[in-house]
Amino acid sequence: MPGRLRFRRPSPTTVNFTVSDAPRRSSPPAKIFFGIQILLRAVLFCCVILVLVARLWRSYFDHDDGLIRWQEVWGSPLGSHVCQLVDTYNPWTLGIISALVVYGVFRRGYTEESLLVIRGFGIQTSTSSSTYLSTAATRFIPTTQIQDIVIHEAFKGFEVRFYLVVIVEGEADVLVVFPHMLPRREILEEVWRGSRHCLYDAKS
Repeated sequence: MPGRLRFRRPSPTTVNFTVSDAPRRSSPPAKIFFGIQILLRAVLFCCVILVLVARLWRSYFDHDDGLIRWQEVWGSPLGSHVCQLVDTYNPWTLGIISALVVYGVFRRGYTEESLLVIRGFGIQTSTSSSTYLSTAATRFIPTTQIQDIVIHEAFKGFEVRFYLVVIVEGEADVLVVFPHMLPRREILEEVWRGSRHCLYDAKS
């Protein structure tokens, strides 16, 4: 899915550009589908916790001192069936499968990259992580170290790709903005004009 651009201007001296390939959720069917996805993720996560408790930590949850009456849980038809099922598998196998399921549950499924421009301070680039469990990777460059913001072109196979870069003083390599998304040239030109206008134009 090609990246889409959205921008916010909280103040005349600040602008935030975000490129994302997240699916649109404006229509009612899309919102319903997103809600079903969230529900399925929650159910899968609860199933993983139940399986791990039943196989690895059942001995620690075999009393009724807490809020949950675990003896009744393990003695129920569902609980006994889960215990019989998980006892047939090796703990390492269950651990690996559970880790894969948890990764799928918390996997973001889309990429979001942003460029925050603040006149007089600098710019900050941000790339979302692959899961909801970790934070985005960010980097801040003060205005005094920014030499220029330009659009370059390169060949990828037989295709010409354009990318936006920041030339940083004292660094041999340029900083590529939106390195994973590499949006279309029209988007890059809009971000380039807006970022330079915010950084260098006193009347913006």
